[in-house]
Amino acid sequence: MNEIRPDNSTFQTGDLVNNTYRIEDVLGRGGTSEVYKARSEISGRIVAMKVLRKEFASNDEYLTLLTREEQIRDVAHAAVVRYSENNRTADGLVYLVMDYVEGPDLAHRMKEGGMSPEALLSVARRVCEGLEAVHSQNIVHRDLSPDNIILRHGEPEEAVIIDFGIAKDTTEGAITIVGNEFAGKYAYAAPEQLHGNSDHRTDLYSLGMVLLAVYNGKPPFIGNNIKEMMEIKGRRPDTEGVPEDLKDLIDRLTEPDPAQRFQSAGEVLDFIWGDDDRPRPRYTQFPGAQPAPAPKGRGLIGALAAVVVVAAIGAGLFFSGVLEPLLRPSYPGVDPYTLAARKTPGGGVTITGHAPSEEAAAAIAAQGDQMGGDVDLVLASGDIPEGWSGGIAGLLTILAPLDDFELDVVGTVVRIQGFAPTPDIRHDVARRLDGANMPRPFTGEAEILFGPRILGLDALDDVLRRNADCGPFVPVNPPADGYPIGARITVTGDVASAATRSELYDQLTRIAGNRLVVLDAEILNPSLCRIQQKLPDAPSGSFVFALGYGADTARQNVDGVYEPGDNPVIDVVLPAGLEAGYLWVAITDVSGNVFNLFPLAGAPGRVADIPPEADGTRRVRVAHPAASVDIEAGIIGFVIDETFGKSKLVALHAETPIFPDRRPLQESVQSFTNALDQRIVGDGLDIRTVDTRILESR
Repeated sequence: MNEIRPDNSTFQTGDLVNNTYRIEDVLGRGGTSEVYKARSEISGRIVAMKVLRKEFASNDEYLTLLTREEQIRDVAHAAVVRYSENNRTADGLVYLVMDYVEGPDLAHRMKEGGMSPEALLSVARRVCEGLEAVHSQNIVHRDLSPDNIILRHGEPEEAVIIDFGIAKDTTEGAITIVGNEFAGKYAYAAPEQLHGNSDHRTDLYSLGMVLLAVYNGKPPFIGNNIKEMMEIKGRRPDTEGVPEDLKDLIDRLTEPDPAQRFQSAGEVLDFIWGDDDRPRPRYTQFPGAQPAPAPKGRGLIGALAAVVVVAAIGAGLFFSGVLEPLLRPSYPGVDPYTLAARKTPGGGVTITGHAPSEEAAAAIAAQGDQMGGDVDLVLASGDIPEGWSGGIAGLLTILAPLDDFELDVVGTVVRIQGFAPTPDIRHDVARRLDGANMPRPFTGEAEILFGPRILGLDALDDVLRRNADCGPFVPVNPPADGYPIGARITVTGDVASAATRSELYDQLTRIAGNRLVVLDAEILNPSLCRIQQKLPDAPSGSFVFALGYGADTARQNVDGVYEPGDNPVIDVVLPAGLEAGYLWVAITDVSGNVFNLFPLAGAPGRVADIPPEADGTRRVRVAHPAASVDIEAGIIGFVIDETFGKSKLVALHAETPIFPDRRPLQESVQSFTNALDQRIVGDGLDIRTVDTRILESR
């Protein structure tokens, strides 16, 4: 981490925080937080401390982001910074404690003139290993940039990803945004981030831009205004002059269309290593990802020989003093020396393979009996070291709490796949199979998943109902039999506050286990929420709200955002073939007023009265250019003022008139919803379809 000294810091060198951490230096300062180097007065450990600036310490959205950042501590990988504490001082300052990583960041290397292609390929490999571990926990960084990747001790092979959560800006000239669904630096953000969308592929795009920037020794040019930036982001960056291997990697990472990029960090690693040469754990791939064709032979770093060992703080069952005579009997030799253990949900364990002695076989069989299973071992000699049998017992002890698992042992190399019933058990087992603490003499890889094997729709619906404060939440294309492991859970709806959205996301991720949760929830004001809650539970009629401008009727407004002075023109397009029934269109504005746009002047709103277009659709204009407004003739329009916020368009379709009498042009939300209640509940009106669209003024 680069040590710099800003002027106006929350803490000064020598300050003691919470009677524990002595501030030693300032490492960085962004718009929302500051990072300090500190030393624990209790343990002497040097840490990095991220402190939310005082003006944000009572802001729920920033607190939520900081809390979410701490959740990365569930990821145990050397390429990902480890978090250890989230706390608050007596005077209300909130801080995170994480590992202190000694070394320069990539922003520093970029300012020094860049790095070699070989070094950057090593950085890419290491960062992707960390991203694969992070993505397997349904976490997306969203702000990967040169200042968020540290080279421990200056070594590219020891790159570490930092700063999950609140985006910070320590690079001169960079722009950082925090809010709603976008957090990131424009220069490195993926095109879809600019529209509020992000998933694991977003991080891959950002990594590609980071590699290009560091190679060139300067940040990417993104234009002089928003329009230029959007145009530049719509095409691949210029990699002319970049050496071929690095260029191929960057080109694949920075495809503007996410579907054309690498679909997972694992695919990137396959591309770098060569699929057959990759000595590393494979995490669950995200649903819908199509594997990229791997190059033949060795990969971009085929010469590197690295084994990522996923191992544990193991409390193994060791046979002290017994193994020495047991490992040298004269049983028939086998090569390779193997053992396999399988546990199925609700069943016992089955253990097959080799054992070096009768005593060792009996000890393993006894452990299998305790787990309610069958053991079939063949006595054999082989190339195994002292402690092999004890290590097997240690592995079985660690895996016993899992609902099901597969353990494959070849010599001293293990492969483990397991499934935990709860996040706590998953975390504990993964921790005990992590690093150099795996029961000796074994090395290898482990993948421990959690969450129900099939997440039923009832469990999901229960969470959605309990959190609905602005109308119902709707799962998108839910599988009839529930969500399997690795599935994508997408939920849409509206919420009344950021706190509700955050709480719903947290509850969904708690029940989701190893599934990707995508929450597309828009925050609406109380008036819009009241309208949303009163709308009937009816399907969409596939009505389209075509938006434009009164000053230029040929110009379309795709995103529904208008500025002060704009005159929105709104058409409702009914699908081809629809002839029966009646239409009602209203808009609730940012001030809580409802404007009944269609029908006007006593017309019943009959669909058949709307002339069909050549393609069979029917198009009716409900908001006109201001210059042609004539309410008596049924022509109304409006102009956006300085009141910023969201408005909601609603189109209702029924077999009979929505309202028997003409409603006033303008009325309160309560008046409108009371009348709608009376028609639906009191009169038994059957609303067939409901379509809505948000307009935003800003």
